[in-house]
Amino acid sequence: MDWGMKNRLAQLIQPDGHCFFLPIDHGYFQGPTRKLEKPGETVKPLLPYCDALFVTRGVLRSCIDPTNSKPIILRVSGGTSMVGKDLAHEGVTTSVREAIRLNAAAVGVSIFVGSDYEHETLMNLANLVNECEDYGIPVMAVTAVGKELEKREARYLALCCRIAAELGARVVKTYWCEDFDKVVNGCPVPVVMAGGPKCETELEVFEFVYDGMQKGAIGVNLGRNVWQNDHPVAMARALRAIIHENATAKEAYDLFNSLKGSGQ
Repeated sequence: MDWGMKNRLAQLIQPDGHCFFLPIDHGYFQGPTRKLEKPGETVKPLLPYCDALFVTRGVLRSCIDPTNSKPIILRVSGGTSMVGKDLAHEGVTTSVREAIRLNAAAVGVSIFVGSDYEHETLMNLANLVNECEDYGIPVMAVTAVGKELEKREARYLALCCRIAAELGARVVKTYWCEDFDKVVNGCPVPVVMAGGPKCETELEVFEFVYDGMQKGAIGVNLGRNVWQNDHPVAMARALRAIIHENATAKEAYDLFNSLKGSGQ
């Protein structure tokens, strides 16, 4: 691995080997998502607690302060919407040259394994890796499921993650699921967690994050569970305690409640 690739990965993955990525890229297919109508205002109080932002070039340019930011993972796939026919019909929307211009530490692209557009999205990943490797830019593959939430199970996600790694992704983002160790153990590159099943309480979020970390994930890429919470700073600080301070789910929940009580 050359110096540039090592340096960019070191910006994202902290010295303890863990990471807390904060995605605010949801608008690329959802539009003005609840509590993300003004992304710059949403993310500002959360920046001290995350390790990187996952964001599109448009929001990065218009909403994120370039003098006070975190490393950027640039969302480079898209071209579909919630009201369109198929969320899986994505293309690469942003060039590697643009990623370099924006000083991105990494780029992220979705793959839709098992969909009608499996081949196209896997080739999006492969072609992006081919180009990004020339410039020392890591590619994060996102194992997306579109609207088919029932795909969030270990056998399917293990398949997706392994394929992403085989095609050259340096990091894979996937959903937490039951038997998550089966997903991680079959993937030879670092795995970060997106959300799992819909959680009714903060404790449920802390429990799946803790479980995933114990089973080999290096961290999380959680957005809505943080900034849609009524106490987003408390949520971010509690998640950081699990990821970087070895807190249990119960300890994180206690921290969340104490911070919530103090108005954070």
